[in-house]
This record gives sequence, C-alpha cells and structure tokens, in this order.
Amino acid sequence: MKNNLLSEKLIYTGESQTPTHLHLCTYNLNEMQESSGTNFHDVSDSLNNERINWLQVHGLKDTETIREICEHFEIDFLVLQDILNADHPTKIEEHDKYIVLILKLFHPAKKENENDLDELEQQQVCTILGANYVLTFLERETNFFDDVSIALRNDVLKIRSRQSDYLLSVLLNSVIGNYTSMVSDIDDALEDLEEELLRISDGDDIGIQIQSLRRQYMLMKKSIFPLKEQYIRLLRGDSTLMHKANRAFFNDVNDHLQFVLQTIEICRETLSSLVDLYISNNDLRMNDIMKRLTIVSTIFIPLTFLVGVWGMNFKMMPELDWRYGYCFAWALMIIIGIMVYAFFRKKKWY
Repeated sequence: MKNNLLSEKLIYTGESQTPTHLHLCTYNLNEMQESSGTNFHDVSDSLNNERINWLQVHGLKDTETIREICEHFEIDFLVLQDILNADHPTKIEEHDKYIVLILKLFHPAKKENENDLDELEQQQVCTILGANYVLTFLERETNFFDDVSIALRNDVLKIRSRQSDYLLSVLLNSVIGNYTSMVSDIDDALEDLEEELLRISDGDDIGIQIQSLRRQYMLMKKSIFPLKEQYIRLLRGDSTLMHKANRAFFNDVNDHLQFVLQTIEICRETLSSLVDLYISNNDLRMNDIMKRLTIVSTIFIPLTFLVGVWGMNFKMMPELDWRYGYCFAWALMIIIGIMVYAFFRKKKWY
C-alpha cells in the first residue's frame, strides 16, 4: 500500500524493522548537548532555537513520531510522504524555509555462504536543511554518521562555530564518500574480471559475476546520476539557507561527486567491453571445440570410406579371400590416420 493525497494515514513502505528512536545534538560555539529518546516528546524540550539542532531519526516504523517531527519544523505533508517512501528516487528540492535531499546509502549485503556473489543493499536517507536545524531520517540503525557526531563533540575544524548548511556539507561529504568507496570497489572488480577474461579463463562463473556487477552498477547509477543535475541547485546563490562562506565546502563535495560520476561512466564502458570480451571468448572456445571435432572427423573420413568399400557384399572382391587382408586393412587405416594427423600438425591446425 502506498501513501496518497486522499488519505491522511501514513505508511512506511520499506522493509526495515528497526524501532524508531531519535538522537538530538544541539550546539553552538561554546558547547554541545545531546539527548535521545523513542519519541519526539523525549527530545523536544532540548531543542534550542538559539543553537544549531541536528536531529537524527533511525527507523521509520513509527509514522506518528515522524509526523510530529515534521509538524514541529513545518515540513510539508508531501515531503513527509517522501520520507516514508523507501523507494523514492534521489532528488534535491528547495522550499521556502528548507531544502530536502533524498539520497541512498550502500553497503555490501550479508552472504549466507561463502559461494554467494557480492551484492549491494541500499537504504534511503532523507536530509532536511533549515535555518537552524538539520534533520536526517534513516531507515535502519547505522553508525554511518558517528564520525560527524564525534567531530561535533571535539569541535574539529571549529565545526560548531559554523551555520547549519556547513553541517549539511559534512553529511553530504560522508554520503559521497560512501559512493566513492562502493563505485571504486565495482571498478576494481571489473578490472580484475577483464584481466581474467584476457587470459581466456575457462571459469564458468565469469558471466554470472559480470551480471552481478552489472546489477550493482545499475543500482548505484539509478541512485547517483540524478544528483548530476540536481546538486547544482545547492550551488546557486539565491538560497537564503546557503551561506556564501560555506560555498567552498559544497564545491569540494561537488568535486567528489564528479569523480563518482566519472567512475560510473568508466564502469559503464568497462562493463560493455567485458560483455563483448566474454562473448568473443565464448566464440573462441566454441571455434576451438569445433576445430578439434572437425580434425577428428577428417581423420576418420578416409577410414570410414575404406571400411565402407570393404564392407560391400560383392562376390568378386579378391581382397576378401586374401590371407593377410585383415592385417593389411588395419595397417593401411593406421598409416592413413597418422599421415592425416601429421599433416594437421605440420600446418599447425591442431
């Protein structure tokens, strides 16, 4: 069942069973405070309009808690539905008082046994930037942004002295870092496969590995490529939420994004060449098999002819009454077979 505009009932469309819980960081130049809870009332008293508020929400099963958060920060109902839609496409959307980013995080799927191929799992992360707050909604329990929390506690690079959009740039940098890592792994795996195919490996599972990498590539391309056009919206100078002093950090994130996009393009070319190379190798192996079968058949054609001639039942065939005819027939067939084989070896056809 999907969320729709004809009903106020909200439904989380994903499969994660992570119980909804919240973690709030409020900070300014001098200090940082943290609080946690299982519903919005547990952390709402700690919100401070004089500070930057970063609220992390793990698990989206409790839709009423998600609704309360969005109502408090005056988030539109359509955005609320997008947060709960686990299959929503990647997008960056500007509103009057906030900016919405719907992105995907990737991690290797757990293998049931060692022979399983590598696959990717994804989870949606929705980030909302306001004047003095950043909201992150994650489907599952994850420590992905723990490094950011540690940086806030230790005031690394004076992160607490900057505006909320700088915190967004740090979060974005972590997400793009995830993309860089995953895409680089795919690129390395494709290069390894290419080397294996160039050695004309006889492995039967290479085609399956190519298909597995292709699925990973398509999953990442579907999630990352929309950012190619939409990220530009964050770099425009007309948004009151994006401060000029922090523009350099968003440009740096954009550089990382461009690297990811270029690597994806390289993966596409490599995948295409791998498929062609795999098909060519299959054709070469098939041609080699057919050549061997043809040589074997060619050796036996004259032998079959002789056997056929001597197998006729005519009465006036002097060879049939010859005492040494049987031994002569065997010797002749062996000599002819060796001569044909030697001819093929001399021509290097075998």
